[in-house]
Amino acid sequence: MSSSPVGLHRVLAPSGVLPQAAERLDARPGIWPDEVRIAVERLNLDAASYRQLAEAHGGDGTAIRHAVLDIVETRGKMQNPVTGSGGMLVGVVDEVGPDSPLGLAPGDRVATLVSLTLTPLQITDELRDWDGKSEQVPAQGHAILFARSIVAKLPDDLKPELSLAVMDVCGAPALTARVVRSYVDKGIKPVVSVIGGAGKSGSLSLAAARAAGAARTIGVVPVQPEQDRLIEAGLADVVTLADARDPVALAKAVEDAGGPADITVVCVDVPGCEHGAVLSTAAGGTVIFFSMATSFSAAALGAEGLAADVTMLVGNGYVPGHADYAMELLRTEPGVRGLFESRLAED
Repeated sequence: MSSSPVGLHRVLAPSGVLPQAAERLDARPGIWPDEVRIAVERLNLDAASYRQLAEAHGGDGTAIRHAVLDIVETRGKMQNPVTGSGGMLVGVVDEVGPDSPLGLAPGDRVATLVSLTLTPLQITDELRDWDGKSEQVPAQGHAILFARSIVAKLPDDLKPELSLAVMDVCGAPALTARVVRSYVDKGIKPVVSVIGGAGKSGSLSLAAARAAGAARTIGVVPVQPEQDRLIEAGLADVVTLADARDPVALAKAVEDAGGPADITVVCVDVPGCEHGAVLSTAAGGTVIFFSMATSFSAAALGAEGLAADVTMLVGNGYVPGHADYAMELLRTEPGVRGLFESRLAED
């Protein structure tokens, strides 16, 4: 069997599916000519996956750690069986196949920009340095990148933990900026609402929307401490409190803040926010779903049931140049950097 640039040769079961849809991957360390092996230093579990694990195990760090180990051992990758999501990792390039097109060399410190849900992964240290209390997971082991994997070399001027946190969500600000610019190019300066505006992807999306020419930015958060934090960061013109799972309350909060929104960006890590996002968006507007907790059937059927004429986009995590753009926002927007660093300090 020859290797596949998208990793079909690593799929153990079921046959014929892509690695992301596979139940089990071959994570053995030997590489094919077009692959790269990474010595893992740290995993970053996506927010929806970590929240689900924490809630399922009552916040017991030891139980969460064992759950992650079990998933990786069973599946050969980190893919939460409930949320279907994973995260990404940082590490050091260990070996590069002679036919790899990724432009890497042994010793490069990198962040993978493809999901852990399709990345062959083995953990060798039992995650002994992780207390199970945060999304960032110190780890030892190895991961495999395919010919069509996406990877970025880590900048020298930032701590790896900070780079990892930014690159984990770098697709969100890039797509937000693209959509805002599409409105501006038509002569429309849109109102942009970001649900979950104090989080990682949310804060970057607010900064991107403003930089791309939004007329007004609205940050929606669920609790007072997050409202205070986002106001201090100065990334939104208005910061409003609302439970995104309550469609009527969310729509009213956004309207009171200057909406309805022409563009709504959903960056929350809890399910049940689809209808509120649709209801708080103006007719003819756009909803961008970046949350892995989103039910896309609920979003589609909810829009139909509300007779809502909105365009719904799935943020797939990749836009050309997304990592560089997110890093530029981190470096140039003190509010973004402050929010990220405060989150890391809490972890």
